[in-house]
Amino acid sequence: MRRKLVQGNHSISALGRCLFVALLLLCQPLAAQGWAQASPRVSSALLVDASLQFLTVEEAYRLSVQVGPGALTLDWRSAPGYYLYRHKFAATATSESGEVVTLAMHYPPGKSIFDSFYEKDLVVYYDTVAVRVDLPQQLEGRSWTLTVSSQGCADAGLCYPPRSQFFAINGSSGLSHAGLEIDSPPSISADVGNDRGTASELSLPLVLFFALLGGVILNLMPCVFPVLSIKVLSLTSAHLGEHGKHLHGMAYTAGIVLSFVAIAALLLVFREAGEAVGWGFQLQSPVFVSLLAYLLFAAGLSFSGLLAVGGAWMNLGQSATGGTSLRASFMTGVLATVVASPCSAPFMGTALGFALTQTPFISLLVFAVLGIGMALPFVLLSWIPGLLEKLPAPGPWMESFRQFLAFPLYASAIWLLWVLGRQTGVDQVALVSIGMLLLAFAAWFGGGGAKRWKQAVALLLAVAALSLAVTPVDSADNKGLWEPYTQARLQALRSERRPVFVNLTAAWCITCLANEKFALSSATFAETLRANNIVYLKGDWTNRNSEITALLKEYGRSGVPLYLYYSANSITAQVLPQLLTESIVQKALKTE
Repeated sequence: MRRKLVQGNHSISALGRCLFVALLLLCQPLAAQGWAQASPRVSSALLVDASLQFLTVEEAYRLSVQVGPGALTLDWRSAPGYYLYRHKFAATATSESGEVVTLAMHYPPGKSIFDSFYEKDLVVYYDTVAVRVDLPQQLEGRSWTLTVSSQGCADAGLCYPPRSQFFAINGSSGLSHAGLEIDSPPSISADVGNDRGTASELSLPLVLFFALLGGVILNLMPCVFPVLSIKVLSLTSAHLGEHGKHLHGMAYTAGIVLSFVAIAALLLVFREAGEAVGWGFQLQSPVFVSLLAYLLFAAGLSFSGLLAVGGAWMNLGQSATGGTSLRASFMTGVLATVVASPCSAPFMGTALGFALTQTPFISLLVFAVLGIGMALPFVLLSWIPGLLEKLPAPGPWMESFRQFLAFPLYASAIWLLWVLGRQTGVDQVALVSIGMLLLAFAAWFGGGGAKRWKQAVALLLAVAALSLAVTPVDSADNKGLWEPYTQARLQALRSERRPVFVNLTAAWCITCLANEKFALSSATFAETLRANNIVYLKGDWTNRNSEITALLKEYGRSGVPLYLYYSANSITAQVLPQLLTESIVQKALKTE
């Protein structure tokens, strides 16, 4: 059964291989170009220090404490392009006896933003913020330690780990003195906190452990898990000796680690060039997001048996001997890293936040350890025979399992379309979805032992799909030209003897969209409206609207589109054709 499947898909392996290579090669270089063009959250204000790097947490956020009777004020000053989370603020008081009291905080209004990490709207503070903290009566006249917790991020995407600061408060004079920041809480010797170099060295092993653990958890992400599963199954189905399995484990590891190091090097290059970037910065590029959605969709087609890239790239059910198979293991590692780029695992954020504020060597080391963690499960299976023997024996179930793994990849592609929609708009999502449709049609048309001319057509369709992904869509809807249609607004304009052009449309009306694109979106149309003082009213019938329905019935229409022009002196409207051209519209609008 397995041999029959491989033979049936072999005829389109060239098409699948070409498409897969094109997607992998296009994703990385276009990321930088698209990011530079479409990153509204990154500005020159982020270039805040001489080395053009991310600021340390101490430089990014400066906190002073003003102490008064019965209350104190926490005064934060953030560097340009950096902000603090309101929900991460906390304050406690620790007395000399060790009693801890949670202090009530009063926040001023902040700025609401959609946070991609928490996946919800959160209140943040830029520039400066003063938070008032109530002090209980039992602290008056006593000395105690104030603990303030906070967390902040940079607009470029780097988030710092949660931070605690400690202030020694002297209450002998009625709490009139400002807090004096100390390096450690009362329970820790101050000598330990004073040696910042030693603290940094001691924290590096912990950061590397977080990177290793975060890399392991990355394998559970829905876009990575199918790739790992297929690669693991290849070990059970292929006829390999112990040495061969070791070689494939190392090749897979090399592909992942080198890819992570390449990403880190790219981040360092951008950082030295003056750009403030962080993990996942390439996802700020709509082009990269579109291509990655294509890649996951193509991988899903492969797992579903429609696109024969699995045999050559993921080594499912074939011999893994020879140089080609080792290259396949290496490229599978590269693929796993590319599809993991949208993901962030627990512990991973802390490690990367530390890495991007350190020297280049430390940054590369942390990223390399992250890659080792991601490759670790496969390496253990390839080097420990006992683990591999516990996996189910090869059989027909593998084909069903492979097809099942396509669905997490499809789900990941849908999620990327959602991300693209938030970046650009529904028009770009529709265009990329058409590209996915072309990919699926190309896989069907050029597969199943198709003739060479069909394979050539399928390849052209794949190229057309790629061109759609890199083609930006102008989502501007000429919103400055039109007003929403209401019956009252139309009557008011008619009573003023103003010329009015009415467009009744809907998002699901293809004819309407085509007319707006080719006849109602040109500079000539806009100039004609302005020159003749014509008011443009647009009625959106996408959702139920009784006023639009009434106007349609008045002119004997049961649906959209409907185009009406009321000249200044006319009693009734001129009804334009349902299929518009620019000349038809110009002729109508110049009619008196």
